[in-house]
Amino acid sequence: MSHNSGRDVLLSVGIDIGTSTTQVIFSHITIQDMSSGFSVPRFEIIDKQIVYLGGIHTTPLLSPSRIDMAAVRDIVAGEYDLAGVDRTTIGTGAVVITGETARKENANDVVHHLSDFAGDFVVAAAGPELESVIAGRGAGADVFSKDHSTTVVNYDVGGGTSNLAMFDRGRLVAVTCLDIGGRLIRVDRDRETVSYIAPKIKELCLAEGIRLREGDRADVPTLRRVCTAMTRLLEMSLGLTPKSPFFPRIRTEEDKDIVLPGIPSHICVSGGVADQIYRDQPEPDVFRYGDIGILLGQSIRESQAIARIARIVPNQTIRATVVGAGTHIAEISGSTIEYDESLLPVKNVPILKLNPAEEASPTAMCAAIGEKLEWFRLDGELQLVAIAFTGPRSPSFKQVGQLAQAIMEGAAPLLAAGFPLIIISENDLAKVLGQAVRAALPGQRGFICIDAVSVASGDYVDIGTPTAKGRVLPVVVKTLLFR
Repeated sequence: MSHNSGRDVLLSVGIDIGTSTTQVIFSHITIQDMSSGFSVPRFEIIDKQIVYLGGIHTTPLLSPSRIDMAAVRDIVAGEYDLAGVDRTTIGTGAVVITGETARKENANDVVHHLSDFAGDFVVAAAGPELESVIAGRGAGADVFSKDHSTTVVNYDVGGGTSNLAMFDRGRLVAVTCLDIGGRLIRVDRDRETVSYIAPKIKELCLAEGIRLREGDRADVPTLRRVCTAMTRLLEMSLGLTPKSPFFPRIRTEEDKDIVLPGIPSHICVSGGVADQIYRDQPEPDVFRYGDIGILLGQSIRESQAIARIARIVPNQTIRATVVGAGTHIAEISGSTIEYDESLLPVKNVPILKLNPAEEASPTAMCAAIGEKLEWFRLDGELQLVAIAFTGPRSPSFKQVGQLAQAIMEGAAPLLAAGFPLIIISENDLAKVLGQAVRAALPGQRGFICIDAVSVASGDYVDIGTPTAKGRVLPVVVKTLLFR
């Protein structure tokens, strides 16, 4: 890391282990103290430059349910060598494991096995809904939506899943994930036969009356029919056509229906399949990648229903999910915070962010926390999260009590799992809110309540040990950085 007059340049690495591909990228991130000399430091990212874009590697598997950990490590180590990067010089970074790969038996082992490739990694096995947020931000859908005061849906169509995130004027309003992807049918190019069909796609073929079995000849017209059926399911999720009886089966989480607040004004498509949608000329070798990804991309491109939504080009297609991680640092005044020192420090805690509509009333807040907690389940297990919101500016005593109650009721599954409560508000109310939470918490449960920190969905936070006689907690907000 180089340092110059309140400005630091960090070397950042991003590692994405997806259903089909594994990628590594290195960036230089410049952060600068934007505060005046008389206030607490406030660091912001002012520049980011990609210095090395690694190759796109096929994600190695030992079996359909296990990732080849040693082979993934070799890929990553090889990219470090090609980039000429010594891992001790890495300032920050992210390992993100996504798509079907996040559901493999040893997914968590793999990300932690890789975490020594940087000093202070954000390590995340992203559940399907969290992945939707990350990909949507990576594609730039949130920024376009904010800059143009419009609604944008991003569909990240990868090898195993299709992740939808809808933004309204920059605000996340809906997420979902469907088991639709380019690697769910694989083709043996030498024999020109179908070598693999995912279980749900077998069900889809049955429902559509399409005869297709493993070992059959890879017949393009038949496979196009399957891709058309997949595309119709994407159309249904966007509210463009009525949902079929089969639609719930294709949702990654079958019990969670998706209802968009309205048909979006704009759509962008990221993920490996997206390259086919934005191509001027169709790819002549449809089985180039040994799967149906090219045919699926062509089918989405030809959809007349999806064509009714204005199409925009994402910042990234195949590399939308992660291209590095940056940090900005804020120090917060302890006069307005409440915390249990025994819990500190905490690192790499994902943010559960509420939007203004979700914090408009205690009932809405409680429901939204409960619903969004499900995003952070992996294989049914909850992980520690920090609950973040803007918060009222000068709340009454009654309002603070209702706020504390709503947070605790919504976060009941977290407390039941034995996790401490971590609360982050943007407005200055952590001290009084913390006292209300402490009064209502059963037993001597620990919690951390801080304010004056602005975070977004998809961010991670580190909270350090107290300084300045306990009045200040150093907080690092880690933003998955997108190109």
